[in-house]
Amino acid sequence: MSRKMVEQRLIEGSGRMKRLHEELHVANEQLEHFAHEAEDERVRALVSETPAAEREHREATKHAVAMRRHRDEIHAEIARLEQSQNDLLDQLAVDS
Repeated sequence: MSRKMVEQRLIEGSGRMKRLHEELHVANEQLEHFAHEAEDERVRALVSETPAAEREHREATKHAVAMRRHRDEIHAEIARLEQSQNDLLDQLAVDS
């Protein structure tokens, strides 16, 4: 791959990395919210002992689990992108 192409891919990767970190920040905030909500619903279900409260707890827990999975996917994508960026930097160093 030409030096120009490597540099272009590094620039694109840098932009993507910035967007992923912003997305990760939002996902962390949402996860915190959903986790607190699930905990509140768990306590309500324990106190009220009604089927409706238990159903609300299950739903809130599902949302928290889904958001945790989404956050973990963002983490994994960041790790893949970092590795790709490192490989490109190595290639750039070898070509110099």
